[in-house]
Amino acid sequence: ELSVALYRHLLGLQESEGSLDQPAAGKDLNLLCCDIDPVLIERAQQCSPFPASISFANLDIMDSSAREPFLRSYLGRFGRSTFDIVFCMSVTMWIHLNHGDSGLMEFLSFLSSLCKYLLIEPQPWKCYRAAARRLRKLGRNDFDHFRSLAINGDMAERITQILTKNCAMELVCCFGSTSWDRSLLLFKS
Repeated sequence: ELSVALYRHLLGLQESEGSLDQPAAGKDLNLLCCDIDPVLIERAQQCSPFPASISFANLDIMDSSAREPFLRSYLGRFGRSTFDIVFCMSVTMWIHLNHGDSGLMEFLSFLSSLCKYLLIEPQPWKCYRAAARRLRKLGRNDFDHFRSLAINGDMAERITQILTKNCAMELVCCFGSTSWDRSLLLFKS
């Protein structure tokens, strides 16, 4: 839903506008939406009113052997080597919890190399604690890396530091916080 809403917004389309199999008239805008959850991807593909312009892919972005050829092929269809903008919405915590500090650093470095602009929505540290608490309530072990994470605290600030100091990006704008207390940060390479 977010991808379709974003597509409509970027093209200035109303809810009722847009064809099921054609991009918006005279508009050249293509979105690639990736998620690790194949069920979410399948549902998105089935519900998309813009299948010619919005592609959905089941992809583990941390698997370089899968992502590199897939993204190279996708961008190659448009004669591109990078994206104009990448949107990273509510993903950083899951990368961090499942791949540790080094995984988060690798992820942010990869994203910064992939685009001119990056809009990122980092989850605050309280979301990490809540996710770990939910796991414990289910009788499962903590995330492998939760207790060893040195990158913690104000995650919006920590991610900003990583992107500006390690990835040569510039913070263009902080759009404030969402209703879930998550910052929306725009960076430029």
